[in-house]
Amino acid sequence: MPRPHSVFITGASSGIGAALARRYAARGAAVGLFARRAVELDALTATLPAGRAVAYVGDVRDAAPLARAAADFIARFGPPDVVIANAGISRGVLTGEGNDLPAFRAVFDTNVIGLVHTFAPFLAAMNGAGQGALVGIASVAGFRGLPGSGAYSSSKAAAISYLESLRVEQRGTGVAVLTVCPGYIATPMTEQNPYPMPFLLDVDEAARRIVRAIDRRKCFYVLPWQMAVVGRLLRILPRPVYDAL
Repeated sequence: MPRPHSVFITGASSGIGAALARRYAARGAAVGLFARRAVELDALTATLPAGRAVAYVGDVRDAAPLARAAADFIARFGPPDVVIANAGISRGVLTGEGNDLPAFRAVFDTNVIGLVHTFAPFLAAMNGAGQGALVGIASVAGFRGLPGSGAYSSSKAAAISYLESLRVEQRGTGVAVLTVCPGYIATPMTEQNPYPMPFLLDVDEAARRIVRAIDRRKCFYVLPWQMAVVGRLLRILPRPVYDAL
């Protein structure tokens, strides 16, 4: 596929989003950067080529700022070649803990509804152009339910199913829908994890691999490859065996 001329990324202030922004900007693309943290966004924008990076402050749980950002980005650069719904949060939760109910809602609103809020304002323009890619960052955590991670695992499982539905809906429009499922990536989200993280991948290397997968229009991509193998094994394990493990 030709190199994209314009890319819009949510959750762009750090981690995978920031690494993707740097990589696309280095390839000459105009990048729209959407995130909650203005200071971090401005710091990232200052490192990118002048006039080719535009920062938008907002929360993906709120459709209005994303709609405004999409309208401005399209006015500046036309329908984007790639939209990456990367914003996501993780919270440890337990269903029996009443204080965790707001965390459940925040995780679902960000990780699932945030995808819809990200793609919706771009879809008409991209369909009209008949080209582009909508990319959702899910997770291998969505393959099976993990104890203590009921919100995160189920939100990523929902994201995977939503992206699959959207992919089929978009068939024949020229707009591809891609699902990316990272394993453990060295980001601020994972650095607080108090447990071993097998096959931990450097964030810049992860961004390189994700960009390559997007270029190749891989409809479902798991990284690193070792986690793809683990994921396949997890999905075929009988429930009694999985529960015991």
